[in-house]
Amino acid sequence: MTTPGRRRPVASRQLLPREIWAREEAAARRRVLEDLFAHQVHALKLPVPKREFRFHQERMWRFDFAWPAFWIAVELDGGSRSGGRHVRGQGFENDAEKLNAAAALGWKVFRYTSARVRSGWAISETQVMLERAAGPKRV
Repeated sequence: MTTPGRRRPVASRQLLPREIWAREEAAARRRVLEDLFAHQVHALKLPVPKREFRFHQERMWRFDFAWPAFWIAVELDGGSRSGGRHVRGQGFENDAEKLNAAAALGWKVFRYTSARVRSGWAISETQVMLERAAGPKRV
């Protein structure tokens, strides 16, 4: 029996070439999306986020981008229209578990699709949230 919040080890199997290719393609698209968001953060001169920030002491969960001083994080989800991992069965369940745990710890997590990143929506909303968290500007 496993304890709550702990997954059973999955029996490993040999991946088929098409599965390896699909994983590599997904990883490359994710890097491009994350690099675009990082560029937008830099262009707006926002505070530099921690990338792949591990927020939980017991689990290996990470945020794509985090501003620990403000308890704000951003998660970028590609493949929302193509049936990617984040919108299918177990992937969706795992994300829900992770985001609920983050909320219980006090994190504000903002989740954006690739379309929201490309349109500028994600960075605009992130900028507003960071400004609110920083408090009123002093002159």
